[in-house]
Amino acid sequence: MIEEDPVPASPTSDPISPEDPALGDASVVEAPVSSGGHPDSPDFSSISSEPEGEVEVAPSTRVIAIVNQKGGVGKSTTAVSLGAAMAQDGARVLVVDLDPQGNASTGLGIRHVAREVSTYEVVLAQARIEDGIVQTAVEGLDAVPSTIDLAGAEIELVSQFSRESRLSRALEPVRRGQYDFILMDCPPSLGLLTVNALTAADEVLVPIQCEYYALEGLGQLLRNVRLVQQNVNSNLRLTGIVMTMYDSRTRLAEQVVEEVRRYFGRRVYDTVIPRTVRLSEAPGYGQPITVYDPGSRGAKAYRDLAREVLTREVEGDLPGAPGVPEVADLPEVIRPREGPPPEEKTKRRVFGRRRRE
Repeated sequence: MIEEDPVPASPTSDPISPEDPALGDASVVEAPVSSGGHPDSPDFSSISSEPEGEVEVAPSTRVIAIVNQKGGVGKSTTAVSLGAAMAQDGARVLVVDLDPQGNASTGLGIRHVAREVSTYEVVLAQARIEDGIVQTAVEGLDAVPSTIDLAGAEIELVSQFSRESRLSRALEPVRRGQYDFILMDCPPSLGLLTVNALTAADEVLVPIQCEYYALEGLGQLLRNVRLVQQNVNSNLRLTGIVMTMYDSRTRLAEQVVEEVRRYFGRRVYDTVIPRTVRLSEAPGYGQPITVYDPGSRGAKAYRDLAREVLTREVEGDLPGAPGVPEVADLPEVIRPREGPPPEEKTKRRVFGRRRRE
C-alpha cells in the first residue's frame, strides 16, 4: 500500500520554503499565493489575507551591467537616460558609476563636491554603499558616483582576497526591496572593475554603435562574460543588445543593425537609439535626455527602450532564456555593401579656374 503525503496539520505551516533552490527568483514571489499545481495541493491564496500566516519575501532587484570594452559607444548615456526613463515610468533605479571618468555621474548632475563617498570606497570596502547614494533631480533615480580615484582600484584589488566579488558583497544591502533596478556603467575595458560588475550582475546589456568597427572586440567580451558565468556567476545572462548612434542617412548604419540582428536575433532590442545633437548636449547640462529635451527623438527612443526592458520581465522572457550564446566567426568590422557607382563628376571653369562639382 502506498501512503499518501500527509496534509499539513496547521494552516500556518508553509509547505513551500522561500529559500527552496528548486525555485527561481521569479518563482519565489508568486509561489506562496498560487493555487495551481496538483489537485490535492492545499490552496495558499488565503495566506495573503491573513497577516499571521503571511510570508513576506523581498522583491528581487534586477542588476544590469552595461558593458562594452570599446569606448564611446553610449554606455554612460544609456545608463543615465535608461535609468531616468525607467524612474519616470515608476521604477526605483540606482545607477552605479564604475567608470573612473565619472561620465554617468556628470550626466546626472552630481557635482564633484557631492562625491565624498564614491564607488572607489564602496568597492574597496572602506564605506557602505548606503553612504555613497546620492539623490538626483529625477524622482526615483539615485546614483553612486565615481571619481578619478577609482582608476587605482584595479591595482589595489589585485592582491585582495575574492577580489572579483567585492562589488557583489557591497550591493547586498540594496539588492532586495529598496530598488527595482541597479544599472552599472562599466569602464571601457575588461579589467577587474568590469569583472566585479559581471560577478554582481544578473544581466548584461551591451550597447553597440552603428559604425564600421561595431563588432570589434565583441567576441572577446562574450568570451569573458562566459568565463565569469562558468566560474563565478552562473546566473549571468546576456539579455539585451541595444543599437546606438544610428544615423539613418548612411547605408552602413542600416547594414550594421541587420548584421547584429542576424547574429543575436531576439536579444537585440527593437528600439534603436539615434545619433542626435540633443543627446550629445544633455550631459553638458547635467541632465538625462528625458529631462533636458523630453520631446526629442533621443528621449522618445530611451522611453521606448525602458518599456522594452520592463516588458521583458513581465513576459517572463528572462528566466527561461538560455545563457550567453556562443558566437563563432564574429567579424571585427562590417564593411559597407557595394552600392551603385557614383555619378561621373563634371568639370567647368569658374572665373578662369577649374572647379570640381
